[in-house]
Amino acid sequence: MLIDFKWLSLACRNAMRNRRRSLVTLAIAATGTAAALLGGGFALHTYESLAQASARDTGYLVLAAPGHFAGIESMPLEHGLAGRSELTRELLTHPQVTRVLPRLQFSGLVSNGDKSEIFLGTGVDARQEFLVKGPFMQVEDGALLDDGNDSSGGAAAAARGPGIVLGKGLARILNAKPGSSLTLMSTTTAGSLNAIDVTVTGIVSSGVADIDKRLAMVDLSTAQNLLVTDKVSYLSVYLDELAHSDAVGQTWRSQYAGKLEIRSWLDQAVFYQSVKGLYNRIFGFLGVIVLVIVLFAIANTLSMAVLERTREIGTLRAMGTTPGEVTRLFTLEGLVLGSGGAALGMALAAGVALALLKSGIQMPPPPGRTAGYPLVVTVSPALYAAAALAVTVLAALASLLVSRKAANQSVVEALAHV
Repeated sequence: MLIDFKWLSLACRNAMRNRRRSLVTLAIAATGTAAALLGGGFALHTYESLAQASARDTGYLVLAAPGHFAGIESMPLEHGLAGRSELTRELLTHPQVTRVLPRLQFSGLVSNGDKSEIFLGTGVDARQEFLVKGPFMQVEDGALLDDGNDSSGGAAAAARGPGIVLGKGLARILNAKPGSSLTLMSTTTAGSLNAIDVTVTGIVSSGVADIDKRLAMVDLSTAQNLLVTDKVSYLSVYLDELAHSDAVGQTWRSQYAGKLEIRSWLDQAVFYQSVKGLYNRIFGFLGVIVLVIVLFAIANTLSMAVLERTREIGTLRAMGTTPGEVTRLFTLEGLVLGSGGAALGMALAAGVALALLKSGIQMPPPPGRTAGYPLVVTVSPALYAAAALAVTVLAALASLLVSRKAANQSVVEALAHV
């Protein structure tokens, strides 16, 4: 251990012989490391946000009747789920389950008397649905279905009929606002046409313009009355941790085999998977470029050091130093430069990430969305460790490659080098 420390101490002193060149190399390694970490941290934050949005929208696990996910129905709710109350009580006994929400998807026409528009509706548990949506559904005007703030009394509320929440795009098309009366028309499970009068309680935004142009949400009982059914489309199950989805889902697939089809949030998250695949390629390619730049910077520095110290290498060889020991010395020098640059880069990346978190800088809305989002970079210990290891190992490898030839040349040639 003492010998190793002496070699390391000597490598540190040698690395700082030419301070300007070594500092430039450290700066390049630090900047490259920080750039890779900031890009990776941005991608990780994007993944986390999209995963949360997808899981909150569909549920961590989705339980439906066989045939539902095929999407082929000759009649509404042909593959609907019956007996939801008993199944909900059974699912809630699982220690990792926090909520089980029924959802009924339907479509039809919504009319204000003068104009009709196609809508995509969802019947929801009004007491819990908007709690799980969290920040991914913003109230633009009015109140949600479960607010229950009715200053005009229960009789007046009953006279107005059941409530409905509209996406802001659909509300703009219908010129609707909180308090407006609308009529929903849809096809029942028996194939006949049914209609029901509703009152707009609130206008919301999902952040996606195309969704907001068709979004309509009513209480589950209202949707069931419109479709004349007691079924639901599926049950959305929320767990205590998103990471538990696979394990719980696998258990239930065995338990309810042949009775239910079970999908995880990831199976439903097409947008998340597309963005993750794109970002992995983009930031992976940029990361490779950064590592190559760091590799060549350190290799250039050590190549110049080897060239300048060729006669010194010959002297060491003449004194009995083996080629392996000479190579070890230069490899340790590269290791010092690489690890030093990685440490500085990690500190720089963490500082920038903290500054971005405090500054509250907003990114512009992505294509197809109506709202921006804060520029946040995730500080991941695993990512930082991987980046530091990659830079350090590449630096040591570059040093090993450039020093082998000089370490193995003859002593006479090394001493005669000019």
